[in-house]
Amino acid sequence: RIPIPTAPAPAAVGPYSQAIATDTLLFTSGMIPIDPQTGIIAEADIETHAHQVFRNLQAVAEAAGTELSKAVKVTVFLTNMADFKRVNSVYAQYFQEPYPARSAIQVVALPLAATIEVEAVIAL
Repeated sequence: RIPIPTAPAPAAVGPYSQAIATDTLLFTSGMIPIDPQTGIIAEADIETHAHQVFRNLQAVAEAAGTELSKAVKVTVFLTNMADFKRVNSVYAQYFQEPYPARSAIQVVALPLAATIEVEAVIAL
């Protein structure tokens, strides 16, 4: 297990790694729309938050020597499933066929009152 820390993505806000690499896979922690420059979640719409989350995931993937397009499994957590269609539109800008396997789950709450969190398993 190799931890993958990177400054272009938000630092962990607890006792966990941004990601862990194995011989063939990268397991990311859930990313919320924290701007790594400011350390806060900007007041914005769900599309803006989704873009920030995917930029954060891409930064972690690049730090591990891979890219988000090599994801094999993505899990999306939303506090409002009514946002799914809008998030899906943003999601489609970061992934192409063959798309990774994916789950989308509505949750009651997310850290720092985020409205979206995404984690991924990415091939190295």
